[in-house]
Amino acid sequence: MKRSEINAALKEMEQMINDYRVALPPFCHFTPDEWNNKGHEYDEIRDNMLGWDITDYGLGKFEEVGFSLITLRNGNLKMQDKYKKTYAEKLLYIKESQYSPMHFHWSKMEDIINRGGGNLLIRVYNSTENEDMDKVSDVHVHLDGREVVVPAGTQVKLMPGESISIQPYLYHDFEVEKGSGPVLIGEVSQCNDDNTDNRFYEPIGRFPTIEEDEAPYRLLCNEYPTAE
Repeated sequence: MKRSEINAALKEMEQMINDYRVALPPFCHFTPDEWNNKGHEYDEIRDNMLGWDITDYGLGKFEEVGFSLITLRNGNLKMQDKYKKTYAEKLLYIKESQYSPMHFHWSKMEDIINRGGGNLLIRVYNSTENEDMDKVSDVHVHLDGREVVVPAGTQVKLMPGESISIQPYLYHDFEVEKGSGPVLIGEVSQCNDDNTDNRFYEPIGRFPTIEEDEAPYRLLCNEYPTAE
């Protein structure tokens, strides 16, 4: 992705967040220059990959496959002695043209919440013992305290305010219902580790390759300078 495309995507997400009157923590407003002066007191942000994020799954087709997100809080499974949090929280922004590919998490349980905007469609499948997709058996899903049994491959529709609980090993993808508009998504979960806990059905990447055609508006969560 070009840096100009990333900047535009972050500003678009920021505008929707502002439209829904969601206040972000101070570190989400740090400029790249300000990050150069942040000491070790901000290591939790660096170590746990808090802040702005973009994924195009390494495909270079962000407007089709990918979305923007912010990790607001997170623990760290590799540094549990230092960081005691057992939970994480994110905001995601996905547009009608975009898609998040089929995957599950080995460890993380998460709730995906439609915080506002259009309708979110989440397709679900059980996984088999060898981590294949079970296209036959019914899926038990939990929707805002209600258990529902749906056929394999069902797209569960979440309207604003509604949520679904995603258990480990439950395959899921998501996209926006056409004609309903972009969606601001909330995610609350156990600790998040995108480097080790994403099992994509089709092998795929995570972070974009960036072409620097303009200065960054915000640093992404994997771009922070090391504290001196």
